[in-house]
Amino acid sequence: MRWDELTGDVFTDAVQKADAFCLLHCIERHGHHLPLATDMFIGREVCNRAAALEPSVVFPDFIFTQILEARHYPGCIGIEPDLTIRLLENVCREIARNGLKKIVIVNAHGGNDNLILYFAQIQLASPRDYVVYIAEQTYSPEDEAAIRAQWETTVDGHAGEKETSAILAIRPDLVKSEAMPADGEGLPLGRLQLLRDLNIDVGVWWYADHPSHYRGDGIPATAEKGDFWLNARARGLAKSIRAIKDDTETKRLQDEFFGKLERHG
Repeated sequence: MRWDELTGDVFTDAVQKADAFCLLHCIERHGHHLPLATDMFIGREVCNRAAALEPSVVFPDFIFTQILEARHYPGCIGIEPDLTIRLLENVCREIARNGLKKIVIVNAHGGNDNLILYFAQIQLASPRDYVVYIAEQTYSPEDEAAIRAQWETTVDGHAGEKETSAILAIRPDLVKSEAMPADGEGLPLGRLQLLRDLNIDVGVWWYADHPSHYRGDGIPATAEKGDFWLNARARGLAKSIRAIKDDTETKRLQDEFFGKLERHG
């Protein structure tokens, strides 16, 4: 079920049947050949397929996340960091106010990886009557082996074989295959490799390796590979949702934590 497709009259019944996804992604350049909303299309598709396996309410796409590293290209929507956190916190409060007390954040954009872990931690800043879960991508052992075997490229991660395959499966009309470079543009430049080898991080690390926002090679991509990848991700997400639905301990521990905090100031 999609939140934005429900009528107000049936919304309460939908709440009784499901928990909620809050899907995070962004609008950014994806090489020369994929749409700016690639992460949105992929994340939405995975969530919709997972919700078909395990009843859930899928919240409308949340694009106001961390993507400052792509602001040097047209089409990027980069929100100020403090506003990003405040918006996400406000949205979660509103989801909970509407009766969905288990909120599952499904991240579809690599630039959000650190953001969502920080957001999960700051849930301990003040008492709340809901729990935020971060659902990382998981596969069954069988799916993981099959997925690994189908990829032809060894460097991937942004507009490469995986994401191009997924968009070919979801919206093939948006893939500009003729624009895919065949000159190795998607390989990392290694301009900060000495620091990276020493586990030293800087904000400009992605730009240092991939200034054109392309990592990998989309040429070997196929819709069949994309469809299998999407289904495998959906199966893993559905399994996580079932575990979250059954979970009572997290809320109990969260309440216990805030109870002790209140007693001890």
